[in-house]
Amino acid sequence: MSLSVVFITDQAMRIYNSKYRGFDKSTDVLSFRGEGDYLGDILISAETAFQQSRRSPTLTFDSNIRRLVLHGFLHLAGYDHEADNGEMRVLERRLRRQFQC
Repeated sequence: MSLSVVFITDQAMRIYNSKYRGFDKSTDVLSFRGEGDYLGDILISAETAFQQSRRSPTLTFDSNIRRLVLHGFLHLAGYDHEADNGEMRVLERRLRRQFQC
């Protein structure tokens, strides 16, 4: 199995977020599921990730990228924090501690 992680600008992320989710704004991470042995694509706004790490007292840019990749991977694995009554959040918190992100 494989997946892609693609770093893009806020402007590009805004276009994807508008087209696929209906939100005319940038976001930090989006995931698009693939088919067969290809899990899919994780898009990360490098600009947003950098700004988040600058504002955080605990996140470095590197740890924030790991956090966003993990979040995107969980979406590719079928989790949906907007509809699963907290299941993804619990799993993500546990994995974030394990992977220090």
